[in-house]
Amino acid sequence: MESRHLTMISLGGVIGTGLFVSSGYTIHQAGPLGAILAYAVGSVLVYCVMVSLGELSVAMPYAGSFHMYAKRFIGPGTAFVIAVLYWLNWAVALASEFTAAGLLMQRWFPDSPAWVWSAVFIAVVFALNILSVRLYGEAEFWFASIKVFAIVAFIVIGLLAIFGAIPIAGYAHAPLFGNFTADGWFPNGFAPVFSTLLTVVFAFSGTEVVGVAAGETKDPSRAIPKAVHTTVLRLAIFFIGSILVMSALIPWHKAGVETSPFVLVFQSIGMPFAGDVMNFVVLTAVLSAANSGLYVCSRMVWSLAKERLIPARFAKTNFRGVPVWAVLFSMAGSLLALLSSVVAASTVYLVLVAVSGLATLVVWFSVCVCHIRFRREWKAGGHTLDELGYRAPGFPVLPWLAIVMCIGALVLVILDETQRSTLFYMVPFVALCYGGYHLLERRRRDGSRR
Repeated sequence: MESRHLTMISLGGVIGTGLFVSSGYTIHQAGPLGAILAYAVGSVLVYCVMVSLGELSVAMPYAGSFHMYAKRFIGPGTAFVIAVLYWLNWAVALASEFTAAGLLMQRWFPDSPAWVWSAVFIAVVFALNILSVRLYGEAEFWFASIKVFAIVAFIVIGLLAIFGAIPIAGYAHAPLFGNFTADGWFPNGFAPVFSTLLTVVFAFSGTEVVGVAAGETKDPSRAIPKAVHTTVLRLAIFFIGSILVMSALIPWHKAGVETSPFVLVFQSIGMPFAGDVMNFVVLTAVLSAANSGLYVCSRMVWSLAKERLIPARFAKTNFRGVPVWAVLFSMAGSLLALLSSVVAASTVYLVLVAVSGLATLVVWFSVCVCHIRFRREWKAGGHTLDELGYRAPGFPVLPWLAIVMCIGALVLVILDETQRSTLFYMVPFVALCYGGYHLLERRRRDGSRR
């Protein structure tokens, strides 16, 4: 894959229903300025993590890299836990994406069962991943391009409406930015900014997919740094720019999750078929996330098999270099998660969602710890910083800042009653993973002695 594929894969993993639908809820909770502040802080955290990941990925471009770095710089047990958590995170996300895709198609085909469309999209995403890495990258490039085009068009049209170049319903003059201060700087107080920040952190999860794809990238020393910087910059512009336009054109108390704020704005300026257009865009966003999710899941399984932590069969690749058994296993895992969401939504699926919810924070935290330890090892080995293919700026301030912010997000989880239950499931699950790792290691050692 090339840098354009990497950039779009990373954007594709992040830009989804969180921006197109849930952003209205963010504005409603924190107010216009509060939402922008939360996304700005989230962008800083993502930047800190991504530059650390960029340096590690260029120096050691492994496929399924997160747990490989953790294995070397933290410990093999922690590496196993990170891989399992991250795999589960994307497997559960895959299940929800396939469900969402089926429901979205019912707008155009109301009499058709949603499961039929879900099955069609499962087959499409599976085919894109099983045929070749290049095909996956190309498909993701075009899926993500549709989303990016829609966001750019939204921001441009919205700015024209804000300054009065395009008439908008409900305003006899240019709206400008009066909605920002109509009810004070923070209409619900400053506290909701913190709870919103947690939502924003999870909304940015997926940027780290660049690290997973590093081992299958052509010329990683050039492609990865470019993808890292362009991804973070575009995310900041797209998210903050979209929130700015929404907040200026929609009063904060009218924003919510019942209707996409994108649809509300497009309808206000008289765009024909606004609902259908955005339904198509959100559908591509869902398929894009599913495409990235299956890729990440399969590479995690492949990497664990390479380490002999699970059967070596899952490390086998076909003549195109695709780990077929790993893709099959990951698709089976997502289908089981999908089944649990229908059969046991309030028990099994609830636990799966809770456990996977904090996986991104764990990965980001581990990446920054690995970066700090990598630099120490690099200097101890007599190397100079000039020898690095890519040198992360702001070291050691940025990785330490990211570590502090990740810990801060975990504190927010504890303080937020709606999120606190995730820790009750997460802690014992992590303990089970460590126990499982040590059992597997003991069995492997006993087998090697025979």
